[in-house]
Amino acid sequence: MIERIVHRYLTVADRLLPGQITGFYLVGSAALGAWHADRSDVDFVAVLTGDPSRLRALHVLGNLRTAGAAVLLGKPGIPGTMNGVFVAPEDMAKPVTSIRPIASHSGRRFKAGRGFDVNPVMWKVLLDKGITVRGPAPTELGLDPEPDKLRQWNLDQLTGHWRSFAQQCLSDRPPRKALTRMIGPPRLHCTVRTGQIISKDEAVRYTLDTFGVRLGDLRDPGQAGEFMLRVIEDAGRECFHAPGR
Repeated sequence: MIERIVHRYLTVADRLLPGQITGFYLVGSAALGAWHADRSDVDFVAVLTGDPSRLRALHVLGNLRTAGAAVLLGKPGIPGTMNGVFVAPEDMAKPVTSIRPIASHSGRRFKAGRGFDVNPVMWKVLLDKGITVRGPAPTELGLDPEPDKLRQWNLDQLTGHWRSFAQQCLSDRPPRKALTRMIGPPRLHCTVRTGQIISKDEAVRYTLDTFGVRLGDLRDPGQAGEFMLRVIEDAGRECFHAPGR
């Protein structure tokens, strides 16, 4: 199924941007061996040459059939959505934190000149496990995921974005997706602790093994917030004691 989704997206892309997408790589759950047709997005990194002005149209038209099917089936999360980032070929070999993406789209959002997935985590996944759909293998791109920044980048995400999210979960107006998103901090904790990137599926087992917590037992946003804060605090200690510190 994922092959059909990717083929459909690239067919639209080649009509809108003929000859411009010279590299196309699957990352995220597909690369980590944890893609599920009923709930996973399709994450990608694309190498783009030439005029990017039609990328907004690609965001809509490339996902139109998937979004329509999700609506008909009553799946608000829109599984199968193509979410990705576009990078110029001359930028692919730069240190990842110095790359400025051409654009990115995720779900309903399109961002010009920005792309969160250009970061040390995604570049490590791309280099180590990225699936080549078009273009040379990731190992031939000269990628620099800046491994010396990997642990600190994850810790910064935990103490910034995720701490704020956890505190929202403990507030009087918690986020609606608190229970579905609390898998994020354990994944980052694992990277801080081991230097490895794990899937959401693996993170469920990691959480039980490391913290003795079954995520399915957390029933409300307050419990989720308390758990995430516990993970964040422990990650800080793990980072301090990590090799090379």
